[in-house]
Amino acid sequence: MKKTAKPQETAFEQVQKFYQFMNSNKLEVIEFSKDNTYVKLVRKHNNAVHQIPVFAPSAGAAPAGKSASRAQAPAAHAGETIKAPMSGIFYRAPSPSSPPYVREGDAIKEGQVICVIEAMKVFNEIKAEFNCVIEKVVQENGKPVEPNGDLFAVKR
Repeated sequence: MKKTAKPQETAFEQVQKFYQFMNSNKLEVIEFSKDNTYVKLVRKHNNAVHQIPVFAPSAGAAPAGKSASRAQAPAAHAGETIKAPMSGIFYRAPSPSSPPYVREGDAIKEGQVICVIEAMKVFNEIKAEFNCVIEKVVQENGKPVEPNGDLFAVKR
């Protein structure tokens, strides 16, 4: 294979090739990095989203009961909270080696990414709906959350 076959290939043409490769191999995500170039394609389905409970603690299991009571305790927070829009796994950072999106005491702006929730192998960025200050991170990193479960205690 000659390296000079197409030296003037545009970025758009390269992305099209990645997309075709992704489709032909039925991949959900593809990432490519070379020099200063980084491309990540993620397939998003236009199907209606069906909420599937990811975490349903049983009353008889001791560890689940403990985590359920821990998850219930923050609901009594007197101030305003940012709530989970869906069920899934809560992550404070984009990857385990990355710093968290926000920390306690951070002032955040409307539209700023504050965490991600993984649902059905799709990482959904959760953005702030208003300007505020993070008073407390209520949810534990890597743990399941339910819709309308508290994620952060905030002050406007």
